[in-house]
Amino acid sequence: MNLHSENFPQRPAWTEIDLGKLRRNLQLVRADLPKHVRLMAVVKDEAYGHGALDVARVAVEEGAWGFGLSTLEEAMHLREGGITAPLLLLGERQEAELEWCVAHDLTVCVNEPHAVHKLAKLATNFGKKVPVHLKIHTGMSRYGVRWDEALPLIEKILAEKSLSLEGVMTHFSQSDETDKTFANLQFSRFQEILTALEQRKVPVKLRHACNSGGFLDLPQAHLDMVRTGILLYGVFPSQVCRQIPGIEPVMSVKAKIAAIQKLKPGEVVGYGMRYTAKSERRIAILPIGYGDGFPRVRNEGSALIHGQRAPLVGGIAMDALMVDITDIPQAQMWDEAVLMGKQGGDEITVRDIAKLKNSVTYDVLTNWRLRLRRKSVNGNKTETRISRIGTNSAETEPIRANS
Repeated sequence: MNLHSENFPQRPAWTEIDLGKLRRNLQLVRADLPKHVRLMAVVKDEAYGHGALDVARVAVEEGAWGFGLSTLEEAMHLREGGITAPLLLLGERQEAELEWCVAHDLTVCVNEPHAVHKLAKLATNFGKKVPVHLKIHTGMSRYGVRWDEALPLIEKILAEKSLSLEGVMTHFSQSDETDKTFANLQFSRFQEILTALEQRKVPVKLRHACNSGGFLDLPQAHLDMVRTGILLYGVFPSQVCRQIPGIEPVMSVKAKIAAIQKLKPGEVVGYGMRYTAKSERRIAILPIGYGDGFPRVRNEGSALIHGQRAPLVGGIAMDALMVDITDIPQAQMWDEAVLMGKQGGDEITVRDIAKLKNSVTYDVLTNWRLRLRRKSVNGNKTETRISRIGTNSAETEPIRANS
């Protein structure tokens, strides 16, 4: 039995990933950056639910330097998929992972002396000079060596002939809010380390601090590279950060009407009888529920059907939700409904779903379940030209775009 055969009947509920929009977003980000600043695309957690391998292939074509990931499994998935670009594993590594990292040319963040010593020994055994990135904790209190304790660790890295200090990095804890006080404090602490390295004439190829919020609002912190994640997928990290016109959401969530029920006054819908019809109603059942990652709400939210809003009624079940299509008489069995995304002139945004879930956009994107099949569309590319931000219209460079 081949579940991936073109002849296998697909479930009528899916996430749709528009690779053409992803490509355009990458182009707009690259055009917004100074030419000397490299772009690292963060593709951890299946590229925030968008499919890491598909995203990585498009990002390589659009000039991304490399990719940021969280787990060894994520990195190996890209290597096995043919991605040869640099892969930076963020966070800490177990000792058992380090040999795999050296063997498969994965770049590691080092944050403490034992990892430096172990990695150097493995690099020697493999006959390699392994690049590493030093993570500086400048106030987030998560991974990394404290900014005021970093120099001794740097000396240990420099003393290892089989290691190369390719990068020095930090991470902002609040770069996308209006108040940049703490972000500026973090960057000043990071600059203390960079200044100390310059004074010691220690060359560092890649100094990087900016996540998506930092890229948008802290141009003084762009340095040699930025690490953009959620912005590439068309979602701004906050509603108060700088906006780049043309950035669009890449992911939609869709389902087809699987059943239609006609209610008489007084009849109820779903578990717990959370909705009672006050008049004759026409109810569509969509085969998607909280088991797929949709928020478990009652009588809240809506779906787009024929470009109109159909209110959710009753409680969300594991595999089904119900919407009122009384005012959409043209709606029929197997018509397409949009739970997140655009249809006609209306849109249900990821922020709308986050409000239903009482959470954040990152949580929504990464928590659509794998049984909700992922469908990539618009993957082809053609040539176009985009003006680099800050230049006149005559100063353009060729960039690839979807037709």
